[in-house]
Amino acid sequence: MKKTTPVASNVWDDPQLVQTPAPFAVEDTLAEPATAPQVPKSTSNADYDLDGLMTDFPTARDLERFVFDETGIVLNLKGRANKLKYQIAMDALNGESIDAKYQGENNPYIDKAEMVPVEPLKPVPAKDPSLPDVSDVQNVFLSVIVPHPETESRAQDKKVHLLFRKYKNGMISYEILGPLEQREHGSKIDKFGRNRPEIIKWVDPRTGEQVVVREDGSLTPQGKRLRAMMQSMRVNTTNQWEVWIDREFISLNEDIKHNPWDLDK
Repeated sequence: MKKTTPVASNVWDDPQLVQTPAPFAVEDTLAEPATAPQVPKSTSNADYDLDGLMTDFPTARDLERFVFDETGIVLNLKGRANKLKYQIAMDALNGESIDAKYQGENNPYIDKAEMVPVEPLKPVPAKDPSLPDVSDVQNVFLSVIVPHPETESRAQDKKVHLLFRKYKNGMISYEILGPLEQREHGSKIDKFGRNRPEIIKWVDPRTGEQVVVREDGSLTPQGKRLRAMMQSMRVNTTNQWEVWIDREFISLNEDIKHNPWDLDK
């Protein structure tokens, strides 16, 4: 009988493995436009002229909003030469083709300064270079019942999508695939007197593919904890580690019993 390693309340809680994440630059990210672009009201109209537009819409924002109201086209006019931006606006109002560099993406009625900044999503951590190529995978197992490594999420009984891979050379890896979640942090009052979060941050448990069992059969520190947890999850008289993760090659290839000489199987 195999000896089972005791499982702590948090399989991810190993002081030797805790790393302080690198700080992320915070940038403003605009949400989807609150108001969908309207159906164009004016596709060709010779009544507009430069003088009229310059008189009625003295700023680029006023001009962008007027064109948006009339045509549904979002323009990017701020900082353009004065005559150029009014000519672009008049072309849009008259149904002329507008160069892509003069077009914007966001509703001109949305004030970027009032948007809640969103922390950029960090890239997926790199795969452990000691692992073989994915083409050498023997079998895989996806678990959706392993507790979340982040403290607050784990307190809410949230789980992660944890993928185990066993390779033909005997190595076993794990990779947390997600899920990704956004969480509000802080609170401030905007110019309208409403409470809003100071920033939205990602709860990102992704790990990239990391080693559980090395090629020599030894386990990494994190691997010992993950194996112990999966061994605690029973499957009839055995457990998930033995049945689904650390599978024997012959269990996947019954033909070996009849013909061990076919190397293509």
